Amino acid sequence: MYAIIRTGGKQYRVAKDDVITVERLPGDEGTEVTIDQVLMVAGDGEAKVGAPTVDGASVTAEIVAQNRADKVIIFKKRRRQKSRTKNGHRQLQSVLKITAISA
Repeated sequence: MYAIIRTGGKQYRVAKDDVITVERLPGDEGTEVTIDQVLMVAGDGEAKVGAPTVDGASVTAEIVAQNRADKVIIFKKRRRQKSRTKNGHRQLQSVLKITAISA
């Protein structure tokens, strides 16, 4: 059985015991998180597709780690103007382990 969930503006295909990295969710390590934005649940040869979400479906996950992504360098240069800027950004993210999918 697997599900397609939406969190942080992105969609993820998850199954039980999967480990995924998503945008930062509130909570400490070891906290259980319930995701109600389930777009589709499939398994045993049949699929339930929501419009836009499946009613009563949820995915339970445990927060494994709260960390930051690799640094992304933003460099802007305007030629012949002696103008340039350099910035860096590290996105906050959570690592989740899927513990249960309920349809």
